[in-house]
Amino acid sequence: MKYFIKSTLPVLLFITFLFSCSVNEQTVSNTEVKKWEEQAARVTIIRDDFGVPHVYGKSDADAVFGLLYAQCEDDFNRVERNYLWAIGRLAEVEGEEMLYSDLRAKLYMSKEEAIQNYEKSPEWLKKLCQAYADGINYYLHTHPEVKPKLLTRFEPWMPMYFTEGSIGGDIESISTERIKAFYESQKSLGYNSYGTGLVHPAILDEPKGSNGFSISGKHTASGNAMLLINPHTSFFFRGEVHAVSEEGLNAYGAVTWGQFFVYQGFNEKLGWMHTSAYSDVIDEFEETIVKKDGKLFYKYDDELRPVTTSEVTLSYKTGNEVKQKTFTTYRTHHGPITHQNGNKWVATALMWKPVEALTQSYIRTKQTNLQEFNEMMKMRTNSSNATVYADADGNIAYYHGNFFPRRDTSFDYSKPVDGSNPKTDWNGLHTLEETIRVINPPNGWIQNCNSTPFTSAGEYSPKKEDYPVYMAPAPENFRGVHAIRLLKKADNLTLDKLIELAYDPYLPGFEVLIPGLVKAYDKQKPNDPKLKEAIEVMRKWDYAVSKESVAMSLAHFYATNLTKNGSAPKNMGLMERFDYYTNKAPEQESLEIFSQTIAQLEKDFGKWNTPWGEINRYQRLNGDIKQVFDDSKPSLPIGMASGNWGALASYGSNSYNTKRLYGTSGNSFVAVVEFGDKVKAKSMLAGGQSGDPNSPHFDDQAQRYADVKFKDVAFYREDVEKRAKATYHPGEEVKK
Repeated sequence: MKYFIKSTLPVLLFITFLFSCSVNEQTVSNTEVKKWEEQAARVTIIRDDFGVPHVYGKSDADAVFGLLYAQCEDDFNRVERNYLWAIGRLAEVEGEEMLYSDLRAKLYMSKEEAIQNYEKSPEWLKKLCQAYADGINYYLHTHPEVKPKLLTRFEPWMPMYFTEGSIGGDIESISTERIKAFYESQKSLGYNSYGTGLVHPAILDEPKGSNGFSISGKHTASGNAMLLINPHTSFFFRGEVHAVSEEGLNAYGAVTWGQFFVYQGFNEKLGWMHTSAYSDVIDEFEETIVKKDGKLFYKYDDELRPVTTSEVTLSYKTGNEVKQKTFTTYRTHHGPITHQNGNKWVATALMWKPVEALTQSYIRTKQTNLQEFNEMMKMRTNSSNATVYADADGNIAYYHGNFFPRRDTSFDYSKPVDGSNPKTDWNGLHTLEETIRVINPPNGWIQNCNSTPFTSAGEYSPKKEDYPVYMAPAPENFRGVHAIRLLKKADNLTLDKLIELAYDPYLPGFEVLIPGLVKAYDKQKPNDPKLKEAIEVMRKWDYAVSKESVAMSLAHFYATNLTKNGSAPKNMGLMERFDYYTNKAPEQESLEIFSQTIAQLEKDFGKWNTPWGEINRYQRLNGDIKQVFDDSKPSLPIGMASGNWGALASYGSNSYNTKRLYGTSGNSFVAVVEFGDKVKAKSMLAGGQSGDPNSPHFDDQAQRYADVKFKDVAFYREDVEKRAKATYHPGEEVKK
């Protein structure tokens, strides 16, 4: 798979190109501007005391117009980047290193296919897509000081690139490294340690999942059902919004920048929380390629089928120039060729139903009861997500995934399968009734923390043997263990008590790991006063994280070092590794790594007994998407810990050429919701609503985040108006 350089634009042409982009707004017709202004007049945006935009429109399309306008006010930079990534034009801004991310996008859908999907959409959806584009374009028209990096005009077909109505999702499992190896030099990189060509997170990567709890009225003080909405995402990845129309829309929650629907949230009657299901819904098919008469074919049973080819030309920025590469891409009926293993080309199949996915994602926000929600779920286009549900009628429910191709269970789809064998093909989809669900379990609670659904409702959980293995391959994790313990004891819950439960500081991972360390010390009895003192700290620890805890500092680095450098077999998961180090690993190994941890803390922080809050910090210095960190600049101590250790309130922190650890993912937007005659909710957003350092809402929730001090959600119009700090129509100048 070779490429050739198609053209090089000299500096002068590049500058001319940029200049033409900067004055693009001059090409907008008066007719279009008038249309935008008329729609803007039908939209009212009320910013509350935390900058949350409450968007009111006559129609759903009006609300979408205002919602995208408000998102651009808060962080146009992130809106634009999400679409640059999705439509495959990121290399034009960020350089050649993003070229194969762009090619990945184009392998699954071209611009022409996106337009076709838009054109075949139902009229109501086309109106929303047009309103999405108009809202952003009107923002750019009324804010000439904002200079897009590339996209000076947004189009209504652009949302079609999001495979399940979301940004990111399944396509990120496709390895750009393998795409590059194949399409640059037809090179095989083989398979990874999992036996696949897909991307798998490293064992210590902060889990990019979520927690969702639904609790029936039998465990709440009011007798009403409650929902915990707790996505674990990159910080500043989602904004908090409220969209209302006179056509029945009234949704509050988190929106990924650039989406025109609330992704995780609630309306007056019900709420939904998406967690990552980690189901097996992406399959790799090894294709046997045959060249005949200068043409490419692939074997399928007893026939040779032609390989579909097309050319894709991508632009990329290099220095002051824009260059282009043209690729010949390949596809079988299984999907695009994404990599090679030995002499086999590999096609990767995943869900790609943009119209249906956007339809499901939007209408979900307008459902009013369990029956309607269940009917909506029959669309089956939520491929990567599980859904935790609660409603005003007192129902609680859980759907473990929503898109499951029907497959022959005699094949192991966790590994690549033989694409020449028709029996490996997908054979339609499982019905909703055949998938893993939990509806109103007698125990009165449901949880998912990205772990197995077979513990989601305690003893009333679904049974593993009743379902194909590909529906739920994920094992238990420490967060799941933690959640189940707490929910078994939960009673008389209020919103504040639910927050307390969701932020419980106990870390069950260390309950497993640390006793093994103490036992090793007691057996070996090394003559080291410093080691003895540190072991006594661990012996007395209650396994709870806090800003003041010295044991937490020791435990974090000890577990990290042990996982990275210890002798446990590499195919073990984290829970298995912790058990191994406690019960099977050489005792001397644990003591040596713990001694190294003590020395590391002394070197980096001056003393081994440094409290966790001195190390674990929150810092946001500017609005850049790729954050920078500086130990010499102000930061806040954070008494939270990694979800790897079993922390429900996940805080994924790391060093970045720094001594201290700085959080970049985990608890970001969090909400607790109670349903009844009126919906009540509290929420938290890491940092604040705005990406602009000059805005008061850039960091007005940072200290509250550190202190776990949630804000009350203003849901009803009268409450919103009481807290209003700005009320305006899109296009009007507003002081923020």
